[in-house]
Amino acid sequence: MNGGTRVDPAESVPDAEDSVAPGAPPIQDTVALDGEGSCIAAARHRAVDFLARVQAEHGLPVSARAMDLTRLVVSELVTNARKYAPGPVLMELRISGAVVEVVVWDSDPVLPVARAADAGRVGQHGLEIVMAVSQGFEVQREPVGKRITARIALPDDPGGDVTGRRPQ
Repeated sequence: MNGGTRVDPAESVPDAEDSVAPGAPPIQDTVALDGEGSCIAAARHRAVDFLARVQAEHGLPVSARAMDLTRLVVSELVTNARKYAPGPVLMELRISGAVVEVVVWDSDPVLPVARAADAGRVGQHGLEIVMAVSQGFEVQREPVGKRITARIALPDDPGGDVTGRRPQ
């Protein structure tokens, strides 16, 4: 693939916590993106291909909403990594229960912060968007850089909540 190196999920070390079924290897895909302009589109395509394989090969339900939101979250996170961090970006997609986790690592140690609402601000809404559409979101400082994880529910929520969150 142009813009990244494919890592075969079968070569990964199984982790029962991330498995769909106990004892089964995790369903995941990892790609190193070169940080060039085409890497954002490549990451979006990789995410859609991954979810299509999850549905076809593992029989897991993946709603059209989950496909669209995953594509959006990947686009926003990889765009931010490319914009603010020099060098490559690592993207991991993995299934954990009924969610897809989108994990993006970059070399910048500065943790992102959602900005206060400002109707006059043009742009710089990516993090706010990701947080609004994700079922879960976390940022972790790493020995080098940071890792951002967003979780998106795979099936549609019967209550109609776009994020798949349950009412509190």
